[in-house]
Amino acid sequence: MFTGIVEEVGTLRSLTVGTQSAVVEVGAQAVLEGTVVGDSMLINGVCLTVTSLDDQGLRADVQPETVRRTTLVGLRPGAALNLERALTMQSRLGGHMVSGHIDGVGRVLAVAAEDNAVVLTVQAPESVARLSVDQGSVALDGVSLTIVNVEAERLRLALIPHTASVTTLGRLRQGDDVNLEADVIAKYVYAFLERRKPAPGLTWDKLAEAGFV
Repeated sequence: MFTGIVEEVGTLRSLTVGTQSAVVEVGAQAVLEGTVVGDSMLINGVCLTVTSLDDQGLRADVQPETVRRTTLVGLRPGAALNLERALTMQSRLGGHMVSGHIDGVGRVLAVAAEDNAVVLTVQAPESVARLSVDQGSVALDGVSLTIVNVEAERLRLALIPHTASVTTLGRLRQGDDVNLEADVIAKYVYAFLERRKPAPGLTWDKLAEAGFV
């Protein structure tokens, strides 16, 4: 698990794309401290397993499902990447619980200044929008953000100056694609409620009449 609080902005050193999978090499410094092969690393919101390390960065494999669900293979060497090491039992939870499992790719529709904030309007897939609420949480390229408001499948998000400066989000432009992860608690609640729905053709009244509720 992660918090969505970026520890370092790294650099994509190389991206090797196979038939369906890929390998990324990431230049980094701060997140290497205490990291060993086999550890999880949040890279632009995607949880990847570190497969090798050197004094300049790390390497990780990207499986086919991750290729299909994220923006990673669309990046080019030199691209900036939000990096965060996995939580420990001593970590402060400054953001929200982030799993690193991307629910969909969104697109930046607008970037606007509002006093000291940068306001992003993001077109979200239905899989994310249905789990989003005003003042709720979402992870955007691995950064924990509070949702200002939700309109249909558009999320409005405001960045404080610190977030804009220490993550890649301050560099986003209209048309950019971003990795989105909905709040993990919202996902479990939604799944629970969906399973509680009666089968087609049934109603709660019918079940009550039959003595089931």
